[in-house]
Amino acid sequence: MRKSFLPIPIAISMMLLFAGCLGVHVGGGTKTSTTSYNVTLGQQLIDLQKAYEAGIITESDYRAQKKRLLRDYGTR
Repeated sequence: MRKSFLPIPIAISMMLLFAGCLGVHVGGGTKTSTTSYNVTLGQQLIDLQKAYEAGIITESDYRAQKKRLLRDYGTR
């Protein structure tokens, strides 16, 4: 009587798969790691002002960035 050892690797693979130790990716495509944040104009202006007040950016940088934010918001 000849026994097949094929069920043992299949059983081990299934156990690892269901335990989360083995990952299976089905389908093609590319995996991207970009994250998109949806920040309001108000929050951007607050963050910009905090950076200016903390001395991280100069007054001219603050004014230029504020102008850019307001201009970009107006074109939406």
